[in-house]
Amino acid sequence: MIKHSSTECFLCKKDSASVADLFPQAFCRSILINVNKEDILNLKYKEISHTDANGYSYITVESDDNNVRIYTLKNGLQVYLAQNFDAPRIQTYIPVRTGSNNDPADNTGLAHYLEHMMFKGTSKIGTLDWDKESALLNEIAELYEQHKAENDPDRKRKIYKKIDEVSQRASKFALANEYDKCISALGASGTNAHTWLNETVYKNNIPKNELERWLKIEKERFGEIVLRLFHTELESVYEEFNRAQDHDGRLVNDALMAVLFPTHQNGQQTTLGKAEHLKNPSMKAIHRYFDEYYVPNNYAMVLVGDLEFDETIQLVDEYFGQFNYSELPIKTSVLEQPMSEIVSRTVKSPTVPRLQLAWRTDSYGTDEALMADLAAHILSNSGEAGLLDLHINNAQEALYATAYATAHNEYGYISMVVVPKEDQTFEQAEKLVHAEIERIKKGDFPDWLLPAIINDFKVQRLKGLETADGLAANLYQTYIRKQTWQEELEEMDRYEAVTKENIVEFANRFFKDNYAVVYKEKGTNEDLLRVDNPGITPVTINRDAESDFLKSILAEKTSEIEPEFIDYKKEIEVKVQNGVKFSFVPNRYNSLAQVHYIFPFGSDHDRELSLATQVLQYLGTNNISPDELKQEFYKIGITHEFKTAPDQLTISLTGLEENIAKGIGLLHHWIQEALPDQAVYDEYVETILESRNAAKRDKGRIMRALQNYAKFGADSRSRDVVPEQRLREITCGELTDKLKGLFSYAYEVFLYGGNMEVLTETCLPFVKQITGAVPERKMYPQPETGGKVYFVDYDMVQTELSLLGRAGNVDPSTFGRINVFNEYFGSGLSSIIFQELRESRSLAYSAYAVYQSSPELLYPDYITTYIGTQPDKLEIAVKAMQELMEKLPTYEAQFESAKQATLKQLASGRVTRTNIFFNHLRLLKLGIDYDLRKGMYAEVEKLTLEGLEQFYEEKIQPVKYNVAVIGKRENLRQDVLERLGTVTEVSLEEVFGY
Repeated sequence: MIKHSSTECFLCKKDSASVADLFPQAFCRSILINVNKEDILNLKYKEISHTDANGYSYITVESDDNNVRIYTLKNGLQVYLAQNFDAPRIQTYIPVRTGSNNDPADNTGLAHYLEHMMFKGTSKIGTLDWDKESALLNEIAELYEQHKAENDPDRKRKIYKKIDEVSQRASKFALANEYDKCISALGASGTNAHTWLNETVYKNNIPKNELERWLKIEKERFGEIVLRLFHTELESVYEEFNRAQDHDGRLVNDALMAVLFPTHQNGQQTTLGKAEHLKNPSMKAIHRYFDEYYVPNNYAMVLVGDLEFDETIQLVDEYFGQFNYSELPIKTSVLEQPMSEIVSRTVKSPTVPRLQLAWRTDSYGTDEALMADLAAHILSNSGEAGLLDLHINNAQEALYATAYATAHNEYGYISMVVVPKEDQTFEQAEKLVHAEIERIKKGDFPDWLLPAIINDFKVQRLKGLETADGLAANLYQTYIRKQTWQEELEEMDRYEAVTKENIVEFANRFFKDNYAVVYKEKGTNEDLLRVDNPGITPVTINRDAESDFLKSILAEKTSEIEPEFIDYKKEIEVKVQNGVKFSFVPNRYNSLAQVHYIFPFGSDHDRELSLATQVLQYLGTNNISPDELKQEFYKIGITHEFKTAPDQLTISLTGLEENIAKGIGLLHHWIQEALPDQAVYDEYVETILESRNAAKRDKGRIMRALQNYAKFGADSRSRDVVPEQRLREITCGELTDKLKGLFSYAYEVFLYGGNMEVLTETCLPFVKQITGAVPERKMYPQPETGGKVYFVDYDMVQTELSLLGRAGNVDPSTFGRINVFNEYFGSGLSSIIFQELRESRSLAYSAYAVYQSSPELLYPDYITTYIGTQPDKLEIAVKAMQELMEKLPTYEAQFESAKQATLKQLASGRVTRTNIFFNHLRLLKLGIDYDLRKGMYAEVEKLTLEGLEQFYEEKIQPVKYNVAVIGKRENLRQDVLERLGTVTEVSLEEVFGY
C-alpha cells in the first residue's frame, strides 16, 4: 500500500537510517482507474448515522470490524473513537492539518518549531509568576523582530546578547518541561510529536483511568501557545538541523524532492527549514500561525483503547468543545508544470554511492497514485518476489535495489533506489532499473503476482489494525488526508478491481523520460553549514518548583488500576511430542498464525551459522529455483525470517492460518533440499565484502561499532567476524549441510494461532531424531572499563560522544530501581540529563544516560551516556555530563514524578499475544519463570529518594568509563579529549575487525 513518510521530532531520539525508516508503511485510499466505485463495492460499506442516549450524533461504517465511531462536535472538532481491550490504556493522537507546507516563505521550519514549543507549557502550565514572565516574553519577542530585521552582523550580535540576558531573567519564572511532568504523573508513555508536509501530530499512550486529567492538560495546551525558553530550544532545533546534515537519507531525499517539486512547497520547504530562517525567527509569526491553524475545525481527537463510547465523547466535548470554530486561511494551490525531461542532481557524502529515481504522480487518492503504488509493489515487495527483488537483489546484480510509492495531499511520486557495486557505474545501475520497468510495460510478470500483492496488503492490514496504536495511527492518517473512514475501508475492494491489463496500460503511459534522479557520490559535502556556538548562558531550571496547575493535577485523585501479573504456566500450553517441546498461545484476534522454531545455539556457538542462513536466501532446490521459492511463499502470503542471536537461532513463519501448513512444508523442503551453488556463494562473498566497506562509510554504523570497541576492546563479539580468507575458503556445500542438520539438534516450537492441535500435527511429520550435540559456546571477555578514549575521524557537522561503563553483574531484584533511575535521571523530557544539557544549556538535540541490564545471568550491566553536539560546544557538554554522573542530583518532586510514572505504567501494562511466550523465554535466561513485574512493582512502591541515592552510590558511582568519540579531527580540541583519558585514534579496520 502507499507508503507514508514523516519526520519524527525531537522527542523520538532516533534517526532514520534507511529508506524503510524514511518511508514507513501506512494505508491509502484510492479511486480505481476506469472502474465505477459503486459497481465494485456492492454497497458493502455504508455510512450509518446514529444518535446516542445523550444526543451526540456519530457515524459508523457497516462491515467495520473495528466498530469505529466518528463524531463531529459543534465547533468542527472530529473525534474518532474505537475500543481495544488488550490493556487498560488508551492510545491518543491529536493530528493537526498543517505542516511545513504551510510555513511562511520567510519563516520556513516554523510548523516544526511550533511543535517543539507546544511542550513548553502555557500561562498556567510551566510558570511561577505569569504576569512577570509574560512581560519579559513580550520584550524578547520584540527583540527578535529587531534581530530579524537587522542586517549588520555586529548589531545582530548585540541584539542577541540582549535576548540572552532577558531570557535569563524570564527563566527565573519558567518551569522547564512541566508539561512532561503533568503527563508523566498520569503514567503516560510514548509521549512524542512529529511534523511533516501537511501534518503535525501529538501522541500519548495513557492509562484508561487518566482520560479526564489528560483531556484537562491537552485542553490547556491547545488553548494557547507560550514561547518560553525560546532561544535555548531554538538552539536545540538548530542542533537537530546539524544532525540532519549528517544524515545521508535526508541529504538524498531533500535533493530528490527539490528536483521533483521545483515550485511546490513539497520540495521547496523542508520540515526543518532553512538555516537562515532558524537563526532569524519571529515569535510573532509563530503566534499568528498557532492562532490560524490550531483551531478545533483543523485538528482531530483520536482515542483507541479501553474506553466507553458515551462517557468518552462527553468528556471530550466538555473540554475541547469550549474552543471556537475559526475560518482557516485561504491557501492558493501551487501547480507544478508536468515534467518533460530527465532532471538530475548530484550530492556528495562520505557514504557509499547510490542513485534514486522518481516519477511525480498525482495526489493521494487518485487513480495515478493507486496505480503507482501497485507498480512499486510489482517491482519490490515484502515477499521479495518483485522484479527488482528477483532480478537485481537475488541475482546479485547490484548491492541493493528497492522501489516504493508515496502520495501526499498534493502530488506524490514513485521511486526506485539502487546501491551499485563498487565496479558499477551509475549508468549501469540505472539501466538495471529501467530494464525492470520495461518488463512491466510488456506485461512480463506472472499473473499471480497482482493477487498475491493484494493478499499481502490484507495480511499487513490485519497486523496493523489488531493493536490500539495501529488502528489509531490509521485513523489519524485518514483525517490528515481528508478521507472518510468509509473510503479507507473500501480500499481493498478498489485495489482488487485492478487488472494486469490496467497495470500494463498505466506503465506504458506513465514511465517516460520525465523523471528526477539524484546521484549520491562518495565525497565531501561542500554544502554543509558549520556554525559557531552562539554563547547561550545556561537558564534557570527550577526543578523542584511546581505551578498551581501541576499541583492541582497531582492533587486530583483517580481510581487506581490494579496491576495484573501473568501466570505463564496457565497462559502457555505446553506439550512434548516425539521429543519436541511445543508451546502454544491462542490468537484471539484474527486469522493469522505464527510458527517459530527455536534452537538453543547461535553465533557464539558457530559464527558461520548466520552466513549459512543468509546464503540460503539465494539458493533453491532440485525441484524449485530460488526465485520460484520466494514466489511460492509470496503466493500463499507466508513470510519467513531467520534470526541469529548470540545464543539462539529462530526460524519463523507468519501468515494466514489456512496457509501455514503449506508454508511449513515449503520451509522444510527448502532447508533439507537446499542445492549448493558455489558460483552463487562466491558472488555473495563479494557482496559481503562490499557491504563491509559500505559499513565503514556509514556514520551510524561506525558509532555503534566504536561503542562496542570502547566497551569490549579488540576481543569482542562484534569484531569476531568471518575473515575474508575464510569466506573464500568455505564451500557452499558446507553451509547447506549445516542447515540440513539443524533439525537433528534439540529445539522447541512456539505456535500462535487458533488451534494448537492442528498446528502441532502440521509440524510433527518433519520432526527428526535428535542426534546432534549443541556446540560449545564461545565466551567473550567483558573487561573493566575506565580511562580510555577511542576516536574515529569522520567528516560531519556534529561531534558524537558516548561514555560507556561496565557495572556489576545483572541482578533482577534491582530492575524496579533501574526503571525509576532511567526515568528520573537519563531519559524523557523531564529527566535530569535532558533538562540540564538541552533545556538549560542548549548543548544538544539528543542527550541521554541509560542503565542497561544484561539479558543473561552472570553477565555485567552497562551504563551508556550519549550526546551529539557542535564541536565548539563539546568541552562544555563533556564537563556538564561528567558533573551529572559524579553524584546523583536529588530533587524530591522530580523523583516522586518518576516513581509514580513507573508505578502507573507497571499497573496498566499487560502482556498479550506472542509477547506472552517471548517474555517468558527472556525471563528464563535470567533464571526466572514467573512475572518479574510483580516484584518490580513492590520494589518501586517502597522506593524512596534516599533508596535511589543508595542504589546510585552502590551500582553507578563506582563505574569507570571508556569514551567513544566520532567527529571531524580538525574541529576537535585534543586537550578536551585528553581530560577524559588516554586518547587513541583508531582506524575503521580496528573498530570493525575487518
